[in-house]
Amino acid sequence: MNIDKLNYQCSYIKCILECLLLSVIYVSSLYVWNSQHSRDHPSTIKKRFLSVSFMLIFSPLYTWYFISDKTKVPIRYWLGLKWDGIFMSAASSLFLTCILFVGPICLIFCKNIQLKNIISIENIKSKLTELIWLRNYVVAPISEEFTFRACIIPLLLQSFQPMTTIFICPIFFGAAHFNQWIERMRAGVPCLDAFIMSVFQFMYTTIFGAYSALLFISTGNVIGPIMAHKFCNHMGFPDFREMFQFQEPKRSCLLVLSLVGLILWCILVKYTTDPHIYSNQMDWTEMNQCNTINSSNNFEKNIL
Repeated sequence: MNIDKLNYQCSYIKCILECLLLSVIYVSSLYVWNSQHSRDHPSTIKKRFLSVSFMLIFSPLYTWYFISDKTKVPIRYWLGLKWDGIFMSAASSLFLTCILFVGPICLIFCKNIQLKNIISIENIKSKLTELIWLRNYVVAPISEEFTFRACIIPLLLQSFQPMTTIFICPIFFGAAHFNQWIERMRAGVPCLDAFIMSVFQFMYTTIFGAYSALLFISTGNVIGPIMAHKFCNHMGFPDFREMFQFQEPKRSCLLVLSLVGLILWCILVKYTTDPHIYSNQMDWTEMNQCNTINSSNNFEKNIL
C-alpha cells in the first residue's frame, strides 16, 4: 500500500514538473534574443512573434510526448482543436465575459466614446498594422491560451480531477507574468514598486487563468479561452477609481451595474459551462477513463 501511495505522489509531482518545464520554456523563448530595447519596441515584438510561433509548434508536441495514453483520445481533442461547438463556444465565452464587465463597458459609453469610431473600417485597418495591438489582441491571446490552457490542462488532467486542475493551471500562467518585474526595473521603476505591480498582476492573471481553464474544460474548445483573453486584454483591469470621479447618479449607476454584472456572471456561469451545449462529447469522461486506466497501470507497471 505504501508503494501504491508513493506511485500516486510521484505521478502528481511528475505532472507538475512537466507543466512547470513547459511554462519555463515558453517564458525563456521570449528572452533568447539579445535585445537592449523595451518589450514595446518593434524589434523586440517581432522577435517575440518568432518565439511564440515556435511555441505554437513545440507545445503540442511536448504535450503529446508526455501524454500517457495516445490511442483512446485523439490529440486534437485533448488540445481543444475541433470544429464541433466552436461558434457556440466563442459566442458563449464572449457573452459571459461581457456580463462580468458590464460596469466597465457602461463606463466606456459614459466617457462619450463613439462606438462607430471603435468599429470603423479605418480604425480596424490601422490596428491591424500596429505591432503592439497585434501582440495584445491577437498573438498573445492565441499563444498563451494554447500553451497554458490547451497544452498544460491535458497534462494536469492525467493526475488531477477537473476542478483541481482549474485551480492549479492558472498558477503557471500567473507566475509566467513575473518576468515583467525585471522589465519594469529596467524601465526605471523602483524595485519595490515593480515587485508590487508584479504581485498584483500575478493575482489577477491567476484569477483570469482559473476562469479561462473553466471555459476550456467546459467547452472542450480552445476558442472560448482565446475570445475571453482578447476581451479582457481590451478592457483591462476595471478602474473603479474612474467610476468614483463621476457625479451622481452616474457614479452609483456604474457601481450598481458592476455589482449586478458580477452577480449575473455567478448565476450564469453554472448554466453556460454545461459541456453538452458545446457538443463537447468528451465532457472529459474520456480523460477520466484514462486516469483510471493509468492509475491501474501505475499499480501494475509502476509507470505513468
